[in-house]
Amino acid sequence: MTHIYTTRIYYQDTDAAGIVYHANYLAIAERARTEALREMGAPHSQLIAEFGVMFVVRRVNLLYQAPARIDELIRVETEFTGMGGASVTLRQKFLRDSDSLAMLELGLGCARVADGRAARIPRAFAARLKI
Repeated sequence: MTHIYTTRIYYQDTDAAGIVYHANYLAIAERARTEALREMGAPHSQLIAEFGVMFVVRRVNLLYQAPARIDELIRVETEFTGMGGASVTLRQKFLRDSDSLAMLELGLGCARVADGRAARIPRAFAARLKI
């Protein structure tokens, strides 16, 4: 399943030249992942409240291909690509129309809220991820 998140590039996202500042791709990607999880019926707040665990970023690889600029509408396509006992992998593509702007590959780990230690993804929650 691919989730589509559309957003506008705001002044706060850009550098002095009106181009998205490189680190802000990570913030946009986080919003897109959050909305993807919410659409699957697996919001972060529920993971924390029901199971006492959370997802944390373990690994990120971001390839910049073309600049996104102020006032442009872009979309982020999020696809969950795999799941292990305590981890999830996904790919996120940043697009302007058919132009590829960036590609992000990400590994998330499941950790206990109480102490930050690794934890298995609860089965009831994993079933909602539709991976």
